[in-house]
Amino acid sequence: MMRFHLRPLLAIVGLLAVLAMIATAADARPGGSGGIGSRGSRTFSAPPATRTAPTPAKPIERTLTQPTQPTTAAGAATAAGAAARPGLFNRPGFLGGLAAGFLGAGLLGLLFGHGLFGNLAGFASVLGLLIQIGLVAAVAWLAWNWWQRRSQPQPALAGAGADSGPQPLRRIDLAPQAGGSSHARQAAAPSAPTDEIGLTPADYDAFERLLGEIQTAYAAEDLAALRARVTPEMLSYLSEELSENLSRGVVAAVSGVKLLQGDLAEAWREGDREYATVAMRYEMVDQLLNRTTREIVEGEPTPVEVTELWTFVRVRGGQWLLSAIQQVES
Repeated sequence: MMRFHLRPLLAIVGLLAVLAMIATAADARPGGSGGIGSRGSRTFSAPPATRTAPTPAKPIERTLTQPTQPTTAAGAATAAGAAARPGLFNRPGFLGGLAAGFLGAGLLGLLFGHGLFGNLAGFASVLGLLIQIGLVAAVAWLAWNWWQRRSQPQPALAGAGADSGPQPLRRIDLAPQAGGSSHARQAAAPSAPTDEIGLTPADYDAFERLLGEIQTAYAAEDLAALRARVTPEMLSYLSEELSENLSRGVVAAVSGVKLLQGDLAEAWREGDREYATVAMRYEMVDQLLNRTTREIVEGEPTPVEVTELWTFVRVRGGQWLLSAIQQVES
């Protein structure tokens, strides 16, 4: 009897393993697995699109910032829906139907005198069915979570339409320019970035420098160097990623970082803190290597292009620290 259930059971286990690998796959670079960090009061608002990152930014999934109470009817409806999140049997879609179907079948069996499991023969059949139900439910749960993340609507653009008319858009380059160090250059802006703090070329130079230094420190697993360049919250996330690499027996091999283009999305002030979100398109060699043999586990030895939005924060007059990383929709 158990042999009858073994083949479909192995197939389901294999499918579950594949889905698990897909769900946990992560890029070697810092924060490559998803949006992390905080952007102050704008953590749950998408940065405005820029020439470098014209597509919407993915929402920040891991943050210590708590969402504020909704002030609009739409926000109140969203909060009410979250508070009244349906349980297992009220959940729409495949998982809810599956659970309700099994429950209904069991109750009907009791009503008609066949027992909770109906005509199932023997304990082995019951055990095999329960294992299959658990595995199918796990696969459905993973698929449901993946679909929810893919279909989650993007928040309204923060600061969109605040200024009228095009404004200068700074482009920054990691490579030294002829006749001096890297510097900010002007380019035509497709939209109007909001700069409430008056960034200077020195600020853009600091963003360029931090991009390279943070990537280098991350690849070297140098927590002391990271601590001097990122917020404590970001340090906790990056430390967790490095610990996971250590547990898996791999090491991040990030090299050849070169910023191809970057521009300001928005900059604003909250009390004595100043924030700046910058869209950056850069190339790098992004790999995971076996910690012992140094063989390539993930990635390629050739450079790849990456577009991300990095948010920096500083106490007024202090040094900039990385406070958030967001990928853009492909």
